[in-house]
Amino acid sequence: MDHTAFMIGFSVMALASLALYATGGKTATSYPHTLLHASVPFIAATAYLAMALGVGNVLLANGTPVYLARYADWSITTPLLLASLVMQASGDRGKPAETGGLIAAIVVLDVMMIVTGLLSSLAETSLVKWVWYAWSCAAFLGVLYLLWRPLRTLAAEKGHAASAAYAKNVALLTVVWFIYPIVFLIGPEGMRIITDSASIWLFLVLDITAKVIYAFYAAANLEKALRHTHQGVGRP
Repeated sequence: MDHTAFMIGFSVMALASLALYATGGKTATSYPHTLLHASVPFIAATAYLAMALGVGNVLLANGTPVYLARYADWSITTPLLLASLVMQASGDRGKPAETGGLIAAIVVLDVMMIVTGLLSSLAETSLVKWVWYAWSCAAFLGVLYLLWRPLRTLAAEKGHAASAAYAKNVALLTVVWFIYPIVFLIGPEGMRIITDSASIWLFLVLDITAKVIYAFYAAANLEKALRHTHQGVGRP
């Protein structure tokens, strides 16, 4: 394991959490997103600290290291990111039952994606490992379907500015999230093409991109859409 990467992850995530809250929007519309985006790196910082201290780090009989705190982090932070996207897509026009149903569906699929990914990493026989990996990818496809079909349709009903902001946010998150299963695939939990240290650093870069860079990017797009909407409302 690479303690330097874990401590860098802890430091970056902790500082980013404070920065996201301090600079995030505080209006009635933007404040919930600020809270969600600030909480994500705080949770990630906790996971990186746990990994740095060796809490939940498991070494399988075949020598494969598995970091349980990483999966605990993902099982909480990814639903929060998705909840923010659902709220952005539905907005004030969304019906509570419809919004709640979409959040429930996408969160269930997302958590199943993470849990089955963990089962794949813990499996020590090839067949079992790839069955769980394939099932995790199937859940991921379900998440993508909800993001790009019903939720994108909802966002489009809010006007061009809101739709464009949602499309930009979901596009970046989709690209970054697509890389995670690839790193898993080539890492020690998968085909063992790269070392454990290399996978740790790659996951660190992905986490910073998905939890920090994305949060600032998403907040900027949301604020731009809100300004455009308010300007439109103020016109005669």
